[in-house]
Amino acid sequence: MQPDEFRRIGHEVIDWIADYRERLGDLPVRSQVEPGWVRSQLSALPEQGEGFGGLLADLDRVVVPGTTHWQHPGFYAYFPSNASLPSVLGDLLSSGLGVQGMLWSTSPACTEVEQHLMDELVDAMGLPPSFRGGGVIQDTASSAAMVAMLAALHRKSGKWRQSGVDGDETVYVSSQTHSSIERAARMAGLGEDSVRAIEVSAATLAMDIDALTRQIESDVDSGRTPVLVCATVGTTGTGAVDPVRAIAEVCARHGIWLHVDAAWAGPAALCPEHRDLFDGLELADSFCANAHKWMLTAFDLSLFWTAHPDVLVDALTILPEYLRNSATESGAVVDYRDWQIPLGRRFRALKLWSVLRWYGLEGIRAHLRGHVELAGLLESWVAADERWELVAPRSLSLVTLAHRDGDEATRRAMDTVNAEGSAFLTHTVVNGRFAIRVAIGSEATREHHVRALWDALSAV
Repeated sequence: MQPDEFRRIGHEVIDWIADYRERLGDLPVRSQVEPGWVRSQLSALPEQGEGFGGLLADLDRVVVPGTTHWQHPGFYAYFPSNASLPSVLGDLLSSGLGVQGMLWSTSPACTEVEQHLMDELVDAMGLPPSFRGGGVIQDTASSAAMVAMLAALHRKSGKWRQSGVDGDETVYVSSQTHSSIERAARMAGLGEDSVRAIEVSAATLAMDIDALTRQIESDVDSGRTPVLVCATVGTTGTGAVDPVRAIAEVCARHGIWLHVDAAWAGPAALCPEHRDLFDGLELADSFCANAHKWMLTAFDLSLFWTAHPDVLVDALTILPEYLRNSATESGAVVDYRDWQIPLGRRFRALKLWSVLRWYGLEGIRAHLRGHVELAGLLESWVAADERWELVAPRSLSLVTLAHRDGDEATRRAMDTVNAEGSAFLTHTVVNGRFAIRVAIGSEATREHHVRALWDALSAV
C-alpha cells in the first residue's frame, strides 16, 4: 500500500468509524448472535490480495452484529472502557509511527513523552511527590499487579531474582479484591495457597484491619513471609474503598509492600472533591489507575506509579549484549523495558497525550463529574421506590441495587432489560444477595439514557 492509497482508503476507514459511532445508540448493546455464528460467516483466506472494500463490507455484515458495543450509551456492565475519538486518532498516530519503544535509544520520544505525562499526572491527580519519576504505562491493571508483586518479592528477598521463591511467601487481599492479584501470585510461582482473603466489613465491604493484622501476625508466627498487601479503591463488585492509611500502617510494621489498585476509580483523583478516597496513598509503594476505563483513552492503557522504581528495575533488568547502547550505559535515560513484563512496548502515551490535549484536564473532570451526578440521580430514584433498595453505598458512578422481593425478582429485572437490547447490565453478590451493578461511564450516556434504564427496571 502506497501513501496515496493509504490516504484514499484511510478516509474510507475514518468515515466508517464515524458512521458507526453516529448510529451506535440504535444498535442493541449486546451481540444477539449464537456461538459459532461469526466463524460461519467468514470465508477462507484469499490467495490474492483483494483490497479493503470487502473488509469494510464484512465489518457491517459480520463484525458489527457479532460485537457487544462497549461505547454504547446504554452500556452499564463491568466498568466503562472509554475509547473517545481523540484517543482513537492518537492510537492511529502511534500505529502510523510504528515505533518499538523498548529502549530510550529505540525511540526517545516514546520514552520521554511518557515520562512527562506520568509526572504531570502526579500533580494533576494530587498524587504523592514520591511517585514523580516512578511512573510507567502498563497495558492493564493485571500487569501492574504483576510487576508490583515482583518488585515486592525482590525487596523482601534480594535472592529472589537468582533462586526464586521459597514457598513461604504470603499475599493479602480482601474478599472483594480483583482476581488479578491471585493470578499474579500464581504466575510469580507463589501459588494460590499463598493468597490470604481477608474479611470485609458487612456494612462497607472494605477490608477489615483487625482481621488483616491477625492474619499477618499468625503467618509471621508460623514462619511465613508476608510480601504484599493489595488495597483497593473502588472494588469491582460494589466500588468499596479499603482504608489505605490504616493498611499502610500495618504494612510498615512488617515491611510489607502495599499496592493500591484503583483501576476504575483512580481517574476520580483528578477531581479534588474525590481525593479523600485516596487518603494514605503517600504511604503506598505502588498505585495503578486505568486510563482505559474512565479516562476517555482507548484500551489498553494502565497508569502505574511506584515510589521505588529502583527496586522495580533491579527486579526486572536483564541486559543482553544485543541491547547494549551508549545511552543506556550513560545512566542518563530510562529504558522502560525494565519496568514491565514484555520486552517490546508500543507508543501508548501518544493516545493519552491526544486525549489530554483535546479535552484538557477540565474536560476530563467534567466527564467524570457528569457520571457521578447521573449515578446520584439513579440513587435517588432507587431510594424513592419502595420495591428497590441499594445493597451497598453508591461509589462514585457505580450503583448496586436489588429488588426487595428477592434474588429471582432482581435477576428477572436484569435479564429482561438485557434481552430488550437498549442497555446491558451485569451483577454481583453482596453478603449472599444477588444484586445489579449499574456502572455509569460511557462518554455518550446522558440523563435520558439513565432514566430509560430505571424506567425499564422498575417496570418489571
